[in-house]
Amino acid sequence: MNNFLNKLIAIKTLWALVLFVLLDIFCIGMGMGVPFFCILLGIPIGWFLVLYVTAKTTDVREVLWKVLVYAAIAAGVTVVGMLIIWIPFSALLFKPGSDLSTVGMPLILYQPRASLIGWLALMIIISPVMQLLTTLFGTYLTILGWLGSQKSVAKA
Repeated sequence: MNNFLNKLIAIKTLWALVLFVLLDIFCIGMGMGVPFFCILLGIPIGWFLVLYVTAKTTDVREVLWKVLVYAAIAAGVTVVGMLIIWIPFSALLFKPGSDLSTVGMPLILYQPRASLIGWLALMIIISPVMQLLTTLFGTYLTILGWLGSQKSVAKA
């Protein structure tokens, strides 16, 4: 297992991005267009990002900056996926006579037009932000462990 982890950490950035995009597409598909699993994916991605970045540098400021950038890229990938899936539904907002109650969206705001707007905002904006936050949460937990292990090594 340790050998596999070392190979995974040594992967090039472009290949890591390609693997993440494939994993993100898989999670979007598992949620049938709802990025719930992408949000949950943020925690292990945050863990991996810290391991990946700390393999190349140990400067805390640089680690934090790179992890933030990579987490934003991960959320950006989800935004692109959500745009591809949900933007065609936004055309229904401008189509006169379209019956928005039969689109299949949950009527979360009790009016079909408002519910569709709320659903699109939830899928395209709020869900990727939630993924960014869970990625940063996973990063934060991993960095706490990383700093704790460095501190215990320094004491010994």
